[in-house]
Amino acid sequence: MTSLLASVTGPAEAAIALDAGADIIDLKDPSAGALGAVPEAVVRATMRAVAGRRPVGAVIGDLPPDPRIVVAAAEAMAATGVDYVKIGLFAQEGAAECIAALADLARRTRLVAVLFADRAPDFSLLPSLADFGFHAAMLDTADKSGKRLLDHLDIPALARFVAAAHGAGLRAGLAGALEAPDVPRLLVLRPAILGFRGALCAVRRTGAINADATRAIRALIPREGTAEPPPAVNSRLLAARFHAPEPDTDRAVTDRVFVRDFILPVSIGAYAFEHEAKQRVSFDVEAVIIRSARPARDIADIFSYDLITDGIRLLVDSGHFALAETLAERIAAVVLAHPRVLKATVRVTKLDVGHGALGVEIERQRQAAQPASADVTPLPLRG
Repeated sequence: MTSLLASVTGPAEAAIALDAGADIIDLKDPSAGALGAVPEAVVRATMRAVAGRRPVGAVIGDLPPDPRIVVAAAEAMAATGVDYVKIGLFAQEGAAECIAALADLARRTRLVAVLFADRAPDFSLLPSLADFGFHAAMLDTADKSGKRLLDHLDIPALARFVAAAHGAGLRAGLAGALEAPDVPRLLVLRPAILGFRGALCAVRRTGAINADATRAIRALIPREGTAEPPPAVNSRLLAARFHAPEPDTDRAVTDRVFVRDFILPVSIGAYAFEHEAKQRVSFDVEAVIIRSARPARDIADIFSYDLITDGIRLLVDSGHFALAETLAERIAAVVLAHPRVLKATVRVTKLDVGHGALGVEIERQRQAAQPASADVTPLPLRG
């Protein structure tokens, strides 16, 4: 399951976040940079207010990559008794030295390394973080002037980060000006943590946390034991592991969500020359979905077309497709994995072959639940 991390400034905001259902309380001063630290006295006061009901962590500030400075700040923050300490790796130069210097503290305190999507993050550091005892790695944004995590790294890149972190034995977290529409898109990647600040505030990230805004984000992230997790990125397994009861298609009131003329460069084709360079492919997808029981009021009431385009991007990123038919089948399987989708129509059109547009269109409906085959393997992710 994915935990909701709420960044707060002290005991008062921690109380709001707790009441709204946050899983992790994260202390920072949003007016002092990406990872601005709060005073140790505030950390201790927040620890007393939370009283062990949720894990509490704190950042050490926007510090230069000097091992002596970073270790001293991390040791001081750990001495407050927090459950974890977050350390920003703002620059590649010096990052490896800082990670190694923190090994002793990592044996005593859970350490979370923060890489920054807008600072050319080095994913090759993830195995070293695990080797030196770090607990988790998060992606965030250093520049808080308005751009979101997804403005800097696309869904396939984020999928590679999550897979690499989990593969190294680290918990993987995503943050960085995330908004409500980002939540269903990122849940598909199965991060261990989604972190929020600005989306929890009534106005901006430097304003106070708002209870209603925090509850709205909480409602988008399933709690452990209360809901089926979102489908993982596994195109063949998805088509065979529906857990929801078979919908009554005769009675369901349906809507249609569509994507038209979505063009990406794709490695596709059976000829040898088609392996040498990507070609433009246009995607048209229509999903027949079960309408929400209430009029659409927020992101929780809809099936987002972003889930379709993100699924296509992930599939395209996974490697070469010899046949357009294979790619179309995989897209249909990804779309049909979502319990609200009853039928998917997928058209895959190759635009750079000959003098016209060539391709295939398929229509697939939700099938009765079948057990997953033992030889099914996850969708490969590059990198």
